[in-house]
Amino acid sequence: MAGIVGYGAHLPRHRIKVEEIAKVWGADAPSYKKGLMLREKSVPPPDMDTITLSVEAARRALIRAQTVDPKDIGAIYIGSESHPYAVKPSGTTVAEAIGATPDIHCADFEFACKAGSEAMFVAMSHVDAGHMKYALGIAADTSQGAPSDALEFSAAAGAGAFIMGKENMIAECLFTHSYMTDMPDFWRREHEFYPQHGGRFTGEEAYFATTKGASIALLKKSGMKPEDFKYAVFHQPNGKFPQRVAKELGFTQEQIDPGWLAPRLGNTYSGASPIGLTATLDVSQPGDLIFMCSYGSGAGSDAFVWEVTDRINEVRDLTVRTHKLLDENLTYIDYGTYAKFRHKIKKNY
Repeated sequence: MAGIVGYGAHLPRHRIKVEEIAKVWGADAPSYKKGLMLREKSVPPPDMDTITLSVEAARRALIRAQTVDPKDIGAIYIGSESHPYAVKPSGTTVAEAIGATPDIHCADFEFACKAGSEAMFVAMSHVDAGHMKYALGIAADTSQGAPSDALEFSAAAGAGAFIMGKENMIAECLFTHSYMTDMPDFWRREHEFYPQHGGRFTGEEAYFATTKGASIALLKKSGMKPEDFKYAVFHQPNGKFPQRVAKELGFTQEQIDPGWLAPRLGNTYSGASPIGLTATLDVSQPGDLIFMCSYGSGAGSDAFVWEVTDRINEVRDLTVRTHKLLDENLTYIDYGTYAKFRHKIKKNY
């Protein structure tokens, strides 16, 4: 099958701590730090959006792909729920920015937080079917959370990009499985700036039922068990949910640790599990098996089994690792700056 021949991530360097948000709204910061395991989140500055995040992540993927010419990329798919334009594609701008040819297929994907994994799946499927030599799947978001809403403590920003091919793979995809139901736990209607969520439905009936549905089906399809994997990556709307679903499925904390980024990064929505995969690839060794399962409200999950190849040792340090982006050169901001960056103060004149 096809697999990943180049990967990269990009994260904003600005951060805001949960205490800074809590003191403005009189919220209980310890409940977010202990109950949901959130300490801080990334914040995109005014000159950063889904397109700019995608460009930087894609450029890093090209660096790790080494010999891949951007003009040989046959498709670019960007999964996001925060595309900058309601009517104008993100992918065309990214294609020109990385030097791709106009003779390319391009589409913007949406499916809440699993839009990124579906972009990866479709890109890989085109390559696997022989329609093109390479395809690029990107997961990127600058997610929104209404002032004082619980989402404001987690809604973050970041991007992961994956060039799919059949030659010189970094990680081969051995199995995939997708699972979905009509569970409306989270939504945003046309012309609404902030999303709404269904409260108690976001947990048991949505995230856990769907993530476990896809994961159990993929384990059955592959004939594998959790202990067969070196690492596992799950969608992370907060720090607690991926911990719990991993445990219920039979995975250990050690397996999810490298890709468990939410406590320090927040929920990057479409980017959450793909960025976690980039961080996991950064520490993987040849022969390691990685289990990955995304989640998107509405509701669906895409699950993958990846097998890391010998090439990982050649490419991982050709560009910056994800954990370095996560931890270094950070700038912490106050709520006023955060509100300005995220356009939370509206002009009504």
